[in-house]
Amino acid sequence: MKRKEILEKKKARDELIKVACAEKDHLSAFHAFRHYQRNGLSACLESGRGDKLSSSLKQYIQNLLKANMEGPYGTEWPVEEKVKRREMVASEARYIFVYEALDASASELLTVSEQERTEAGCVEGRGSMLGFVHFRFVIEEDLPVLYVYELQLEPRVQGKGLGKFLMQLIELIARKNHMGAVVLTVQKANLVAMNFYTSKLRYIISTISPSKVDPWLGTQKSYEILCKSFSNDAKAILEGPGHCEKRQK
Repeated sequence: MKRKEILEKKKARDELIKVACAEKDHLSAFHAFRHYQRNGLSACLESGRGDKLSSSLKQYIQNLLKANMEGPYGTEWPVEEKVKRREMVASEARYIFVYEALDASASELLTVSEQERTEAGCVEGRGSMLGFVHFRFVIEEDLPVLYVYELQLEPRVQGKGLGKFLMQLIELIARKNHMGAVVLTVQKANLVAMNFYTSKLRYIISTISPSKVDPWLGTQKSYEILCKSFSNDAKAILEGPGHCEKRQK
């Protein structure tokens, strides 16, 4: 019976991942998140996937990654850059792209069909790109989770609330698809990012992070794995019993 139960749980987990990956537009259920207009910034969002990227999008992703991450990775960057180039075009890679929105005068010049498309997202070429989120639905420690591979924004739009907005959207997507948690990796040297996730968004260092698995090993690694759990199983496995007790009080 135990073997049957284990197999059934595995089948259920695999089915959740399959269904989540099959969704063509993860923004479709969150219309309010298709546009962002705060702090003097006007932007719109679109969904995408790794195996459907245009050559210009690939180049943009590579350039922004290099600009934002070469510093935090230091001497590890040349090797890591190659890894990220492979990851970004994988069939399981899912994206939220952020574009600068047209101003009011420009939007008046749109045709009716273009205006309809604007309601659903961005009109092609409507403005320069401002950043992206690369995420995947994966199994981590036998749990279905949404793993954020990248959250990258242009330096000029950082500090305007857009990153928090995107992570709120990511958490909604994870919950809608019955993922147990959102998981992500942050370079220790990236103090701004570490503070953003732990202080502003209340992510914690996961029990699967090297520093928690083995303190000595943790000192040899340049990163931490952070998480925010939604289910009791995920909290017990990814956050540890101490965090479960605190949240129950």
